[in-house]
This record gives sequence, structure tokens and C-alpha cells, in this order.
Amino acid sequence: MRGGKSKAAASRKDGDKVAGKRKAAGDEDKKAKRGKVGKDANKPKRPPSAFFVFMEEFRKTFKEKHPDNKKVSVVSKAGGNNWKSMSEAEKAPYVDKAAKRKAEYEKSMTLYNKKQSEEVEGEGSDKSKSEVDDEEDGDGEEEEDEE
Repeated sequence: MRGGKSKAAASRKDGDKVAGKRKAAGDEDKKAKRGKVGKDANKPKRPPSAFFVFMEEFRKTFKEKHPDNKKVSVVSKAGGNNWKSMSEAEKAPYVDKAAKRKAEYEKSMTLYNKKQSEEVEGEGSDKSKSEVDDEEDGDGEEEEDEE
């Protein structure tokens, strides 16, 4: 029988509904992605820990010794093993550098937070208009009493 329905399509009465459900699920994913708030490009990046400060230097030296290595995992494993074997005295310069970067980060974050709060205040205050009007009326009455 040519042009007829297949047995699976003929036996399934809700074939269109199943496809519709799939589309609806896909639409929900798109809506969730749209609602996601993006990161602020002006926000300072968090500072690296002492280990990552160490890894910055270690990667350079490892690359010089092993120029043919292309795997990141090999460098990471070697760096991790090297960091574990180091004493606290050997780690101290990296801890100091990390502390300096953290102090710089905290300064830049306070500036960033001040800028953010100024922008919010510029858009409007937390008080409703009626509260502002009440305060203005109260101030006017006090001035009349003083005169």
C-alpha cells in the first residue's frame, strides 16, 4: 500500500502532541537563557591564590625545559606535585604576592561598589514620593516655628 501511514504513525494518535511537547521544552530552555543576567565587564576579577601565582612562573619554566609538550594536564600535574613538595618557606614569596594582589583587589572592589551605589542612587532613592513629601512638609513647619 503506497502513500499510506506506517504502522507506528497509525497506532499513535498523539503523534503531534509529542512533537509539540518537545518544542515547548525547547522554548522553555530559550526563555531561561534570555532571563539570565550577564556579568558586569567593569567588575574587577578575583585575585589568584598563592598556588596560581606559583603556577604562572612554573608554566614558563616548564615550557622552557619541555618545549615539545602540548598537554595542559602534564604541566598541571607537574606543577601540583612541585607545589606539594615545597616547604612553607619556599611558598612564602608566592603567598606574599597573592596577599598583595588581594589587597589591590579589595581596593578596586570598594571603588567599584561605590560607583555601583552612586548609579543606583542616581536612578532614584529607596523612599517613596509620599515619604519625601512628608519630610518636606515637616521641615517647613519647623522653620515657621523658629521665626
